[in-house]
Amino acid sequence: MSDVVDADELLRRIRRSRDLAAEEERVWLERAQSLTATDPDRAREATERALTYQVVAGVLTEIIAPGSRPVDAEGTGAAGVRHVT
Repeated sequence: MSDVVDADELLRRIRRSRDLAAEEERVWLERAQSLTATDPDRAREATERALTYQVVAGVLTEIIAPGSRPVDAEGTGAAGVRHVT
């Protein structure tokens, strides 16, 4: 990680990471749905992993476009994280 990168390359890397996190969230949600009936414990773990990827994707989205994520009346975002200004 000793390479120097410009802002455009950094933005590209953040976007790729966000897209990967969104894809992993989808995969884990599908896995959770398929395991719900047969293995509730593993389904719960898969749901937790999906939520983790959702939060990561949300943070990366906030870095790319500050304020673009919807905020509800209580000041929390889609994942229930309070926005601090």
